[in-house]
Amino acid sequence: MNRAAVIGAGTMGNGIAHVLAQHEWDVALIDSVPAALEKATATIRTNLDRQVKKGTLPAEAPGAVLGRIHPGTALEGVKGASLVVEAASENPAVKFPLFEQLDRLASSGAILASNTSSISITEIGARTRRPGQVIGMHFMNPVPVMQLVEVIRGHATTDATTATVMETARALGKTPVEVSDYPGFVSNRVLLPMINEAIFCVMEGVATPEAIDTVMKLGMAHPMGPLALADLIGLDVCLAILEVLHRGLGDDKYRAAPLLRRMVAAGDLGRKTGKGFFEYGAKGEGRKPKDA
Repeated sequence: MNRAAVIGAGTMGNGIAHVLAQHEWDVALIDSVPAALEKATATIRTNLDRQVKKGTLPAEAPGAVLGRIHPGTALEGVKGASLVVEAASENPAVKFPLFEQLDRLASSGAILASNTSSISITEIGARTRRPGQVIGMHFMNPVPVMQLVEVIRGHATTDATTATVMETARALGKTPVEVSDYPGFVSNRVLLPMINEAIFCVMEGVATPEAIDTVMKLGMAHPMGPLALADLIGLDVCLAILEVLHRGLGDDKYRAAPLLRRMVAAGDLGRKTGKGFFEYGAKGEGRKPKDA
């Protein structure tokens, strides 16, 4: 059986562990916070049950899938894994030292992948003694549903590493797209300026959040409006990505809207805090905030 380790049990990490285990990988799910591991296991169980109800999984599958996921708090759990996928906070100060540790602990032949949405794979790889085996494996949220995996080659990433990760993504039922290591890659270099411009429209009083999202859904055939999507991603994550784009490309078109900075400072981060550009109830249903 293939063995993998996923670092970080948040929204992306538990989704990646879910998909790997569903495709018969033995998965060490590692997080320093025990409560995060408990929440991740519960989320995976709920999502598996949803798949059963939809008829996409047999009734006996959830137990088998969960049996292949091994939660733990120690990074030593990466030992023996052929693929390590990091899904920690979108912060270089977290990722860089983490990869130094993973490099020391993981098997010499293991591929070290990052689910980063914007941070340089080249810079991450340079923190290790195996930059040729470091690559970006950027899944989309929600991982069990979304088909795309953005595969990012760092400056030193080898052809063999890239080929292995591309084939692994296909085996997981995903569609991998290879991109080069530039700030924001493709997905967020295109997406975040759109979200940022929508935020400027709110800030400047062009239209309400509800109106902006309706224009993009009905006029541009987007399945979700940019402001609802920003709430789903997390406004703090959106700000972090825009800062990477602005710093890395040096162009003021990537300057984060002051309203975005203000909302992040206030703790209105979107769905995960119950309020962003929309408010969210217990079932996660959005509605227009009273003070929009």
